[in-house]
Amino acid sequence: MNDEQKEVVLSVENVKKRIGRKWIIQDVTFDVRAGEIFGFLGPNGAGKTTTIRMLVDLIKPTKGRIKVCGYDVNTQQEKALAFVGSIVENPEVYTYLTGWENLEHFARMQPGIGEDRIHEVVDIVRLDKRIHDKVSTYSLGMRQRLGIAQALLGRPKLLILDEPTNGLDPKGIKEMREFIQRLAGEGLAVFVSSHLLSEIQLLCDRVAIISRGKVLAVGGVDELIAGSTGYVVWDLYPAEVGESVLRKIAECEVMDHPESLLDDSILAGMSTEAIVTRIQEEHTARAVKQLVAAGVEVRGVSRINPTLEQLFLQMTEGESIE
Repeated sequence: MNDEQKEVVLSVENVKKRIGRKWIIQDVTFDVRAGEIFGFLGPNGAGKTTTIRMLVDLIKPTKGRIKVCGYDVNTQQEKALAFVGSIVENPEVYTYLTGWENLEHFARMQPGIGEDRIHEVVDIVRLDKRIHDKVSTYSLGMRQRLGIAQALLGRPKLLILDEPTNGLDPKGIKEMREFIQRLAGEGLAVFVSSHLLSEIQLLCDRVAIISRGKVLAVGGVDELIAGSTGYVVWDLYPAEVGESVLRKIAECEVMDHPESLLDDSILAGMSTEAIVTRIQEEHTARAVKQLVAAGVEVRGVSRINPTLEQLFLQMTEGESIE
C-alpha cells in the first residue's frame, strides 16, 4: 500500500481563526495519514500553537473543518477525540506519585482502561524498570515518555506531540526519535510540532510549513528540499568586482543578508568577503567563465546542499522559528 492509499486519520480543511478583528489563522489545510510522522513548523506568531489547540478542541475555528477518523472535532467532539492522544506543551504528571499511580489515575478517567492496558503502554514506552518509582526521581526524557504512555492509554489512532524533544539532551532526543518512529511503524499517525528543524528532517515523513497564519507548503521532506534552490558560496578576488559580475547574471541572485538564511555552522567557515548566491547548478559553470573573463580570480566555489532549515528560512523570509 502506498502512502496515498493509507487511511487519512486527521483532515484539516481550510481552517481559519479570527480573534477580535484579527485573523490569526488565515488558511490551514493538510492531512495526516496512518503510519506517518507529520511535522508542523512555524516561526513566532505563525499560528502553530493556535492550530494545535483547535485540533484538540481547546478553541473553535471560525471557519473550516477538522476531522479525526471521519468525525468532526467540533460537532462530534466525543467520537473524534476518542481517537486522539496528545501532549500539548508539557506532560501533566503528578511528581509525588509513582509512574504507575499516575497512569492508574488517568486510566480511571477513561472507560474500559484496565490494568492490562497500563502494562501495555508501560512496555511500549519502556518504563517497566522505573514505573513504580516516584516521578520526582525521573529524568526529563522519562517524564516525556510517561506523558506519552498516558496519551496512549485510550488506544488512539492519532498522537499529537507539541515539542516532544524540548529540553532533552542529544541522547534523549535520539531515543525519543527512535521511539516515535517505532510508534508510526505500528500504524499510529503522529503529528509533531518542533523548532528543531534538523530533528524534524530526520524524524518526519512529511511536513507543513506555516507562516503568518497560512500553510506555505505541504509535502515529503525530501520532495520539498529537492524542489528548492541551493546556495553557492563564492571566494573571489577582488570581491567587489566579482559581486558586480554576479549581479549582472540573470539566473544568479546575490543574497544581501546571508546570515539570516544560513545556519551558524556554515557561516563560521565562511570568510568575511564571501559572496552567497542562489543559482541553479547548470548555470554555475557559465558564471565562473564570466568571472574569469572579467579578470576575477575564482579562489573557491562551494555549493551548499539544501536542508529543511534553509528551505524554511527561504519560505518564511528569514523569520525565527517558534
